[in-house]
Amino acid sequence: MLTRRSLPALLLAAPALAQDSYPNRPIRVVVAWPAGGGVDTPTRLVSVPMSRFLGQPVVLDNRGGASGSIGEAEAARAAADGYTLLATGLGIVTNPMLLRNLPYDPQTAFTPVSQLTSAPLLLVVRADHPAQSLDQLLDLARKAPGQLTYFSSGIVGGPHMTCVMLMRRAGITATHVNYRGGSQSIAGVMGGDTDFGFSTLPQAVPLVREGKLRALGVSSPQRMSSLPDVPTIAEQGFPGFERAEATSLWAPSGTPPECIARLHQAVVAALADPDVLARLEVLGMTPVGSTPAEMAAAMAEYRSFAAAMIRAEGLRQE
Repeated sequence: MLTRRSLPALLLAAPALAQDSYPNRPIRVVVAWPAGGGVDTPTRLVSVPMSRFLGQPVVLDNRGGASGSIGEAEAARAAADGYTLLATGLGIVTNPMLLRNLPYDPQTAFTPVSQLTSAPLLLVVRADHPAQSLDQLLDLARKAPGQLTYFSSGIVGGPHMTCVMLMRRAGITATHVNYRGGSQSIAGVMGGDTDFGFSTLPQAVPLVREGKLRALGVSSPQRMSSLPDVPTIAEQGFPGFERAEATSLWAPSGTPPECIARLHQAVVAALADPDVLARLEVLGMTPVGSTPAEMAAAMAEYRSFAAAMIRAEGLRQE
């Protein structure tokens, strides 16, 4: 986790680059998810201080759909010159496991820049849903196996995998409804098209506070300071239950190391910006600012976890 004390050391560790070498024109960030969700929001927050640090505009280009694979394919086609980046979630790890005929291989098409944030997920139902608690939701599911529906914003992405984990441990079944992105999945549960699901914080927290959604639990080990009345999943009979979504920044493979170093330096500086930190705290998101090597190790760990879950659940390619 990024801390205020670690910032000077990280900044000094980055190679010194001439101010007029890179960048000397705007940088495009292909956001592989729709606007307003768990990937777009932190990326948008850091883009402004990154622009100031780099001395060039950092422009977001939302290309959502197909569990992030549309935006990922767009970024994979870009020149490896440091002027096109990719912001996405954990779907980049699992997409090749479940989506057929991808025009790119995430393990070879991209190189890590930095993980921006880590964030738990909220288990939510619509405000007038009969389930007032996690126990009540599970009771409803046990009484009608497979009849309740749960949403996700992408197959085998963070929200989907977290829901699968909970259902497996609870011994229940429900029908999966996969949406194009977070905004669509939230609209579905609010409209009564689905019963429950895990949502990213930028989508869910404002609606919970407004009384339009009911939060039944959070996937973090401790309660969120921004929603202290929402219990963790772990404290409701599932000890050790913990999952988090990650928003990460990538570059096309072959991007010069000095560009990667400069971009990482900009991410670290942006995540130390007081306005960014304040907004992330309100949302319940944790700044990370990992090095490329640390990010690569974290993604490899998630890849092993996801592969095991896919085998256990018998999920097939689409």
